[in-house]
Formats: sequence, C-alpha cells, structure tokens
Amino acid sequence: MKQLLSERVQSLKPSATIAINSKASALKASGVDVVNLSAGEPDFDTPNHIKNAGIDAIRQGFTRYTPSEGTRELLMAVCRKFESDNDLCYQPENVMINSGGKFSTYLAMQALINPGDKVIIPAPYWVSFPPMVELAGGIPVIVKAKATNGFKLTPEDMKDVDLTRVKAIIINSPSNPTGALYSKEELDALLTPLAEKGVIIISDEMYEDLVYEGEFCSVASISELLFKQTLTLNGVSKAYAMTGWRIGYAAGNADLIKAMRNIQSQSTSNPCSISQKAATEALSSGHVVKGELLERFKERRDFICNALWELKEFTLLKPSGAFYVFPEISERLQKACCTAMPNVHPDLAFSAYLLEKQHTAVVPGEGFGLSSCFRISYAVETSEVEVGMKRISRGVKELLG
Repeated sequence: MKQLLSERVQSLKPSATIAINSKASALKASGVDVVNLSAGEPDFDTPNHIKNAGIDAIRQGFTRYTPSEGTRELLMAVCRKFESDNDLCYQPENVMINSGGKFSTYLAMQALINPGDKVIIPAPYWVSFPPMVELAGGIPVIVKAKATNGFKLTPEDMKDVDLTRVKAIIINSPSNPTGALYSKEELDALLTPLAEKGVIIISDEMYEDLVYEGEFCSVASISELLFKQTLTLNGVSKAYAMTGWRIGYAAGNADLIKAMRNIQSQSTSNPCSISQKAATEALSSGHVVKGELLERFKERRDFICNALWELKEFTLLKPSGAFYVFPEISERLQKACCTAMPNVHPDLAFSAYLLEKQHTAVVPGEGFGLSSCFRISYAVETSEVEVGMKRISRGVKELLG
C-alpha cells in the first residue's frame, strides 16, 4: 500500500512538537515520571463560563451543521474583537471561522499557492509552516533571522532574497519558538516594501495576549496598504486555554476569505457548532490571560532563563512573548551530545538524552529550522518547570562529565 501513497504525503514529516509530545505521553502512560516541557498548551483549564456556554449549546440542541464560514454571532464577535483590541474594521464577509488556528494557515496556502509559487518563512519558524507550503505545491524560502537581532527578520536580511514568484510571507509575532516580539516600526520597515511589490502578508497573531515586555502590534493596523495586503490569523487556543475546542479565525481581503471558505466547505464542512458557541462566549467576555496569570508565565520564563544562564552552556535571549524559551547549545555541549549519540544532530541527541535518561521532554530545534537549539515550553505548572530544570541541569553535568 505504501507505494500507492501520493509523493507529497510520502515526503511529509510528522510535526516535531506533536511527535515529542506523543513520546512523552506514551512514557508517562507506561508509568515513567516524565516532565513534559514540549507542548504549547496552557496549563490552566478553559474558564467555567466558556465551558458552560458549550454545555448549554449541547443541552439546547445546537448540534447541527452551521454555515461553513462559521455562525453569524461568532463572526460578529470576531469583528468586535478586532475593532476593540486592534483598531481594525472588518465586516463579516472579511472573516471566517476555522477548525483551529493551524487550519487557517493550511487554508490560506491552499487558496493562494500555485505549483512553484514561493512563500518567505523567517527562521526559526513554527514547525508546520514549511510543510503546509509544500502541501500546496509551493516552495518555502527560508530566511534566517539572526540571534543578534533577537531572532527577528530585518530589511537587511531581505536584501539578497529573490522575490520572483514570491506570493506571500508568513510572520509570527510573538513567535513560536523564540518568543520574539516585533515592534510596529520593525514590522513596517520589513513588510511595507514587500506589500508594495504585491506580496501577501500572512500574520499569525495567536500569541497576541502573551506579551511581557514591549507592545503587541497587529500588522494590518499599521497602514492602509498593510490592511489591504494582510491576512490576519488568530484563535482562542492559547489566550483562553481552548486548544482542544479547535477554533481559529482569519480576517482579510474578501476574495481570499471567500476562497478559503470554499475550501473549508469541501473539506471539514464547518467548525464544531458547540465549540463556536464556547468561542463566542470567550471573545465576548473579555481577556483571560492577564494580571496574575500573565505574571505567572513571566515568573516561569525568568526562572528558566536564570537556570540556563547559570549552567553557562547555553546562549539564549529572554523572550518578550509567547510561552517558550529557545536556547542554543554551546559547542562544548554539542560535542558531548555527539559523542553520546554519534551521527545525530546535537539538538536531536540532547533532546533524546533528556527524554530517555532524565525523563524530561523538550523539542529539538531542527523542526524549527535551527538544529543547534531546542525549545522549552513553560506552559506547565510551576512545580513541573522547577523539576524539569533540575533534571536538565543534572543531564548537562552528566554529559560533560
């Protein structure tokens, strides 16, 4: 049967984050005390008022098909959210609801990309961006962002990029995996020249509410040009701890949104009716990640950064947003990892060692486009973060002898 599978599927690798999370979950299910610092999933539960909206939807029989683009009330809630939070004026025809934020990007690629079209992706990148471009027949153009620039792409980085057949650029701020946050001025300088050349800006703003230093800027709010050229992607997964409810949303040019709606109508039909009711309540009831909860994430971030700096075997930037730290492994530690596991990339060797020997799961950086790094998620209980960092410290010392 394998030889009958399509070439695009046979070349497709599983998500690095999901693969590590699955291994960690399997070990945990077998009785191993695993600390899982791999999953990008808030550790707090979906708030009760949001859960109750979903429960009420079931009890009221709201269990049938909805319009493919989403319910009218949720479309309106998204429009109100954009207006109040981002000073963006969208009409319902400019918005659609999707089965999760990841599916928003997939739909955009399917709607935009012809075979041979190119999409610029800054590296480090979220693991699923390049495969989604390839599944649409496109070519990912990976442009490395320098650590010295905070892992943020600059106009200087773009000088030698050939824009022939470049259809779009994907920008993610705050970033998964680095937590880098672009300022309004940085986004304007980077993206306006591309928009002037007709490049479509796909702005993944899923971590909008998770900002510790600096100020979040929605790309489409910067200028009239960027408003016209930007497809804004967001969702309720991270900000409201609704990862399993699978609701994302997209806003932008009506023709592009219509095309994405058509693809959704021929694939998933519509997002889950019950989840849409819960998401409407979420977006209509104010922010969840704020105050004490945001401070808790910040404290975990600071704890991890300080613990890694103390080991003196990692180079890292303190992230301004999201809930990830992306350290680079020192050359000395890389050599020790390669000695322990010959012919394996340092990040893969280090991650495998931590999981097998220290029972701590992190994600190797190769999946994010930088194989000398790895990603730690601090979207877990503080006690788990503390135990995980003790194990990482122990592992480093054992590897170095």
